[in-house]
Amino acid sequence: MYLTEYHHHTNHSFDSKANMEDVCKQAIIKGIDEICFTEHFSVNPNVPTYGHMDFDRYFTQIKSCQEKFKGELTIKAGIELCEPHLLMDKYHLELYKLELDFILGSVHNINEEKLRKFMNEREKHEAYRKYFEEVYSLVSSADIDVLAHLDLMKRYAIETKGNYSFTDFQDILQKILEKAVERGIGIEINTSGLSNEHVGEAFPTMEILNLYKKLGGEILTIGSDSHRADTVGNHLEDALHMAKQAGFTHVYTFDNRKPQSVKVD
Repeated sequence: MYLTEYHHHTNHSFDSKANMEDVCKQAIIKGIDEICFTEHFSVNPNVPTYGHMDFDRYFTQIKSCQEKFKGELTIKAGIELCEPHLLMDKYHLELYKLELDFILGSVHNINEEKLRKFMNEREKHEAYRKYFEEVYSLVSSADIDVLAHLDLMKRYAIETKGNYSFTDFQDILQKILEKAVERGIGIEINTSGLSNEHVGEAFPTMEILNLYKKLGGEILTIGSDSHRADTVGNHLEDALHMAKQAGFTHVYTFDNRKPQSVKVD
């Protein structure tokens, strides 16, 4: 089994203190074959992810780790863009010269408010609906490879407002997935919800994975969304089981933003 970890943060992200080399060492211990670092990045000065990323420092460490762990671990350079459908010209100017292998796109803020704050000011159905509508806007126009943690809103809402019902939002979820398939954008199985005792399920659910497969979706990546070295690769085998359950025979890695299939054993 070729084990891939395609969503991990280090101290290049504002919310992590993990050292890249330590993460790589732990990945090797855990039998991970390929890792892609996906640091948070935003060009919007009004959101928390702005101003932390130093790309020179990041690529220097990527290359250092690639040399140090050659033959033991394949290491790719990625990024997680916050609201990449907004300020698209600025994102292009920042990123077009960079040798990135992989770009995740995510919604962490709506109207420049963190999801938790945005959610608190609205009733449950409206909060989830507005979130999914923002995700649809993202997948309709952003220059990304994979849509990160598609139903992320439940991470913040589940304790106080509860989880959402798939059937209540199947219309907008289908629109999101149809647009992703149309534009050649993948989705990920993000296992961080399985590590969260309050959430207890992956992002997204099996129902969404099944629908993505039914609509012709093929590009699927797997990542823990870990922010620490010791939790690298958490629940990746659970994610592979989910992928197989939904009928996927391959997951994907990326090289120079080109998807490459990996057979699921």
